Amino acid sequence: MYTLITVLIFITCILLILIVLVQNSKGGGLASNFQSSNQIMGVRKTTDFLEKATWFLAGALLFLSVAGSAFIPRTAEQINQSSMKNQIENAVDPNAVPNFPTTVPETQDAAQDAAQEETPAE
Repeated sequence: MYTLITVLIFITCILLILIVLVQNSKGGGLASNFQSSNQIMGVRKTTDFLEKATWFLAGALLFLSVAGSAFIPRTAEQINQSSMKNQIENAVDPNAVPNFPTTVPETQDAAQDAAQEETPAE
C-alpha cells in the first residue's frame, strides 16, 4: 500500500508541476492562445479549469502525503519502542565518575613465582 501511495504522490507532483508551468502569472498562459471568445473553452474557462486543477492536485498531494505516513512499513521492534527512548536509555552519563581498578593487577611472572612458593618442595 505504501508503494502505491508513493507512486500516486509522484504522479500528482508531476501533474501539478505541468499545470503550474502552463499557467501564466499574469493570466495569459494557455488561455492566451485562444483569440475568440466564441470557442467552447474560452479564455475565462481555461483559466478556471487550470486554477481548479491546481487546487485539486494540491489537495490530493496533501491527502496522499498524510495517508502515506500512516502506511510507512515498520517492524515490530520499531512499533513497541521509539528510537528516542533507546538513545536515552543507552546514553553515557558525562557526569559519572569513571570506575578505575583499585588493586594492582599481578603480572604473569609474579603469579608464577607465587605458585612456585606455594608448592611444597620435596
